[in-house]
Formats: sequence, C-alpha cells, structure tokens
Amino acid sequence: MALTGNWSYPTSIRFGAGRISELAEACIAAGIEKPLLITDKGLASMDITARALDVLDGAGMGRAIFSEVDPNPNETNVEAGLKVYREGGYDGVVAFGGGSGLDLAKTVAFMAGQSRPLWDFEDIGDWWTRADPAGIAPIVAVPTTAGTGSEVGRAGVITNSETHEKKIIFHPKMLPAVVICDPELTVGMPKAITAGTGLDAFAHCVEAFSSPHYHPMSQGIALEGMRLVKEFLPRAYNDGGDIEARAQMMSAAAMGATAFQKGLGAIHALSHPIGAWHHTHHGTTNAVCMPAVLQFNREAIADRFDTAAAYLGITGGFVGFCDYVNGLNDALGVPKSLTELGVKDPNVDTLTKAALQDPSVGGNPVEMTYENTKALLESLI
Repeated sequence: MALTGNWSYPTSIRFGAGRISELAEACIAAGIEKPLLITDKGLASMDITARALDVLDGAGMGRAIFSEVDPNPNETNVEAGLKVYREGGYDGVVAFGGGSGLDLAKTVAFMAGQSRPLWDFEDIGDWWTRADPAGIAPIVAVPTTAGTGSEVGRAGVITNSETHEKKIIFHPKMLPAVVICDPELTVGMPKAITAGTGLDAFAHCVEAFSSPHYHPMSQGIALEGMRLVKEFLPRAYNDGGDIEARAQMMSAAAMGATAFQKGLGAIHALSHPIGAWHHTHHGTTNAVCMPAVLQFNREAIADRFDTAAAYLGITGGFVGFCDYVNGLNDALGVPKSLTELGVKDPNVDTLTKAALQDPSVGGNPVEMTYENTKALLESLI
C-alpha cells in the first residue's frame, strides 16, 4: 500500500514522502505570496529546514525565517515573532517543526492583525470571539515530528512566563489551510525525541478514549491511533530510517490531535504545569504520568480498555493494557519518575493548584480534587 495521498479534513493534507517539494504550491493554495517560515532554534540550521527554504526561494518567495522559539514557547517569543512578521510585510506563515514551532507559528499568524493582548484570547468560554477573523494570517503547516498533531489543531499552547502557566490560545481560523506531512522530514529525529513525540500521540489517543464526553467518531479514531503507535513506534525508534513506520506515526499524530476534540484529562493537566515550571519535554512528561493516571482512573475506564486491549491484541484486558504501557515506556527509555526526568524540588502545592486550573481537567473521567491530585503528583515524584 502506497502511503501517499491528498485528504481534506477540514484542512487540506498532502501526505507522502518527498512532498516538501510542494511547499511553494501549498503556500499559493493557502493564499500566501510572501511567507515567513517559523521554526524552533534547534531546527533553524538543519538540512531539512534549508531544503524547505530552498523550495520557497526557488519559487520566488524568499527564504525568510524566524527561529527564536523556546521549547515551551512563551509570550516573549510571540512578540518577537510578531515584530519580524509585521516589519517584514509578510502575508502568511509556514509553521515548520515540532509542537513548539507549530504552536508559536500558529499563534503569530493568529495575532498578526489583532489589537487586543494575547491573553484576551485564552480558550475560556467564548473568548475566541473577541478576535478579528480578518486579522488572522493564513498558515501552511509542516510537521517534522510525529507527536503533537498541532498541524491539524485550532489552537496553540503558549506559556505565560510570569505565572508559569500554559495557556491555550484558540480560534477556528488557527487551523492551517494546508498541511504537508512528509515522513522523510522525521527520519533524522534522535531516539529520545522519536519516543517522546510518539508517546505524546499515544497519550492523546489514550486520554481521548478515556474521556467521558460523547463523541463516537473521536472514540474510533483514538482506538485506531493507539493501534498505529503500538505497531509502528517501536519500529521507528529502533530503525530511524524505517520510512513506513515514520509515515504511520505521522498519521497517528494527526489522529491523536483529531481524537482529543473529545477531551484530554489528568495526564495533560499534570504535564502542562510540570513542563511550564520545570521545562521538561511535553511528550516524555506525558509518558511518565500515564501509568499512574491509568490507575487513578481505573474504576471509570477499566471496561472500555478491556475492549481496547482486545482490539490491540493485548491479553489481560485493562490490567494487560497497563502492563503494556509500562513495558513500552521501558523499551523506549522513558524515566520512571519525575525525579528521573530531571524535576528537582517540585512545589507539589503549586503544581496541584495549577493542574486543577488546566482546561484538561474537564475531560478526566474521575473528578480531580486538591486531595487526590496532590496524592497523584506525589506518587510520580
């Protein structure tokens, strides 16, 4: 089966190896004539970024790049990117990279023509309606990892550097107009990043599947996303050049982000403040939290994971699924605790309060209180 194709969901996705060559065409399709490519610091000097810029330059679109993006992007990064975008007279953004680069780029495009401050558009109630839709620049997204699925999302996660809170900035028009999913761009990922990003996709599927909200399409997508991760993440980890595994993981990442429209839960409610305060890798933090959260939610999710385990070819129902998660973490070198992850002197009280303020709390199948959330965090240390 050829892993290539054009899909519409509701954005246009160009999927397949070598399709970065279509980047200029994608910009034209999105209505962009003078793009600013936004990526993170680590990717700025890499060959895959130069290749993307070469494609744009060859089409007469220039090779403008902004890369002052931190691993957990913040409002300072947004302001710096906006300054470059506005002063350069660009008319659209190429969001290039992993979750950090994509989220920052999408937020810059969103804020390009806004007059209100960034935090006025946090994903609370209908705050997104405060935005001027005409001021949102078009976006072409090019993921270079297989994890967050931000390329098919309508939001960006931005850290408030003063409060150490991760904020979700949302608007329907933040959904990229065109996405290029080229698995060749992920071939050079280090093993640790392959694992962390892949487990982020897995966490999205697990939490969407666990969510109590009603969304049967999301439930099915989450289940199949878990199957793709189970089958192909170990292959991508063990052989970085396995292009089929890389392609299937790109699909799993997009599926996870699609599925979590149904909701996220305690894994993300915990990992967001941990990452904001201690600058840990998001996907790896999710993986560290997952085993404990599965047990935390056991009474509410055991039956549905009995079904999931059968579909995934895992014996033992919910218990077997939990054993599988522990074994997968071990096989991919995931730390067993927050201490092993590098979290030093955690302020459990602060993290607990921040977790309970995170929007993901509402999608957890077991109510999170101060007492049980604090106990959950303490069990992870």
